[in-house]
Amino acid sequence: MSSDNGRPERDPAGRDPGADLQGSEQLALIRETVRKAKVPKAKPRTWRGAALARELPVAKVLVDKGPVHLDKLWDYAVPAEMDAEARPGVRVRVRFGAGTGKVREGRREGGGLLDGYIVERVAESDFRGPLAAVAQVVSPEPVLGPGLLALCRAVADRYAGSLADVLQLALPKRNVRAEREPSPPPLPPPGVPAPGGWERYPAGPGFLDALAGGGTPRAVWTALPGPHWPREWAVAVAATLASGRGALVVVPDGRTAARVDAALTEVLGAGRHVLLTADLGPEERYRRWLAVSRGSVRAVVGTRAAMFAPVRDLGLVGIWDDGDHSHSDVHAPYPHARDVLLLRAVHERTGFLLGDLGRTVEAAQLVENGWARPLEADRETVRAAAPLIRTVDEGETARDAQARAARLPTLAWQTVREGLTRGPVLVQVPRRGYVPRLACERCREPARCAHCSGPLEAPDAGTLHCAWCGRPEAAWHCRECGGVRLRASVVGARRTAEELGRAFPDVPVRTSGRDHILATVPGRPALVVATPGAEPVAEGGYAAALLLDGWALLGRPDLRAGEEALRRWLDAAALVRGHGGAAGGGGGGGTVVVLAEPTQRPVQALVRWDPAGYAARELAERAQLGFPPVSRMAAVAGPAEAVAELIAAAPLPEGTQTLGPVPLPLTEPGRPRRPGQPPPGEEWHRALLRVRPGQGSALAAAVKTAKAQRLARGEKDPAVRIDPLDIG
Repeated sequence: MSSDNGRPERDPAGRDPGADLQGSEQLALIRETVRKAKVPKAKPRTWRGAALARELPVAKVLVDKGPVHLDKLWDYAVPAEMDAEARPGVRVRVRFGAGTGKVREGRREGGGLLDGYIVERVAESDFRGPLAAVAQVVSPEPVLGPGLLALCRAVADRYAGSLADVLQLALPKRNVRAEREPSPPPLPPPGVPAPGGWERYPAGPGFLDALAGGGTPRAVWTALPGPHWPREWAVAVAATLASGRGALVVVPDGRTAARVDAALTEVLGAGRHVLLTADLGPEERYRRWLAVSRGSVRAVVGTRAAMFAPVRDLGLVGIWDDGDHSHSDVHAPYPHARDVLLLRAVHERTGFLLGDLGRTVEAAQLVENGWARPLEADRETVRAAAPLIRTVDEGETARDAQARAARLPTLAWQTVREGLTRGPVLVQVPRRGYVPRLACERCREPARCAHCSGPLEAPDAGTLHCAWCGRPEAAWHCRECGGVRLRASVVGARRTAEELGRAFPDVPVRTSGRDHILATVPGRPALVVATPGAEPVAEGGYAAALLLDGWALLGRPDLRAGEEALRRWLDAAALVRGHGGAAGGGGGGGTVVVLAEPTQRPVQALVRWDPAGYAARELAERAQLGFPPVSRMAAVAGPAEAVAELIAAAPLPEGTQTLGPVPLPLTEPGRPRRPGQPPPGEEWHRALLRVRPGQGSALAAAVKTAKAQRLARGEKDPAVRIDPLDIG
């Protein structure tokens, strides 16, 4: 074909211009295809031969690996390509465990990939051999600031644990979508709030003035009974925010957090605080945590994990109901929120507020040694806010014919009947279920399973089975006397609700327990049967309350049995209308009847509503006997040989007392295992190490040293818990 027919002529070099045009179009198409293609995620590399950062080419990395013998910082080389992102506090991936023989082009290679955090960038390493390179910067978000790192280190030292274990409790898991979203800008500080309910406490307004003025007051607050304490927390937080600082409040459970959250929203408005609980889900919780870390929000209320929340310019740390076991973490090294917040108050120089309806022995110790001041109302105000407390002992219940109708003596029966004319009545039962524990009616011998000797229980009417192995028991008879009739040692919430329903057929009966917890109930007449800690809040307050089977709480074989019983009773009684109308609601004051021996010290403290006096006396007795919290303890549990070897290897401080070891009860298969209990099928022993006041840090360091030595040798490590809550 000739050029006249449209074919382009070749250039003098013989090239076809159409071919060039076609090639350029193909290249443009390839570039567009590559541009639109999804870039594959970069995989961690060895960075063999890569140039290092010009300034500070070495990163000190905390590897997220828990054993205490690896509890130190490790040096890694920083490639120049990641110099800008490899900042202190960011998450990284590093190779760990490479041998010295695996060196290629000046870089150590091999080993497994582990998560970690850059703590510091330095000019050179103290290690003279070749370094492995940081494999990957997982996220440029700095999540581990210097303050949080120092706190986690202090907690690890306090509880003889590793820093990596504490960081797993302190830092939430990363969520990419939440991390990519910007946090809102911070709001200006609010105005100084009015004292409100704090005026009922002589030192209350002064405490708020100190917070608003930038001070760091420290107080142990014995709150008045009634529904006002959530708002009083909110006012204390608002006073702290007014000074331009942040505030953190830790509560035991989600229901309590919701009450304080609602009060904070009412006092502060929206956008000035966040709620941090496990119920939020990982994405939303991380989104809120980032808002706190970035300084967008400076007030936090949350459950146990919130004790590590990285609040900017912290001015107040607070904890509510520090005696609740929910404040003690179930993961190693088992820190308690109260002690973590005490560390924060000291290290970050903040105010401190420990609030409770009662008072723990640990709180009494803070007042006794002058570290914190008591913040409480005068006796006239307490008497007006508290309900009337009446007592009935078990002997009187046994002699009372009226009690056979629904296990209620005449006084309790009359209290319930009169209370139902004015509103709901609360009934606290120490156990859930139908009949949790049974005994022979004739000789009172506990009913045991014929197969495994476990305790028999009746979760429903007509059903009898073992609480350990689950086998049904159809033809039980007593091994001691041959009796075939059973009685309830402790009647559960469901059985109590059934009996009360028969006794008061015209009144609705509602239950609240572990399987189904009610948050609130209407102010209409009803019987509300609840286990300790699951009592719902009644609109306007309860007209009356019954605290059944008090001996079951007082008879627990534990050092804290009396303190725990009083705390449970106060929590329930505080929901009842005050005798002087302080709690609100119509129809006058409320009455609480407790079925327990009136001469017991916790019962007397409840009658007088004097938890501070009870805690002070308990502290004085424990000081004489050398019991915690005056002394410090470490519980070492594991196989007998491992326990003995760890204690022998530990450089214990002078004067350390070793109590035990003693065998621990076996953990039956299928039963929940608590911290410090042996795995099913294993025989464990436990020893208690006790030291004098002031030697707690030395004890923790000695135990940690012995643990590290055993782990380095590959030996089995016993479970160690510093200051255990339950010591028997």
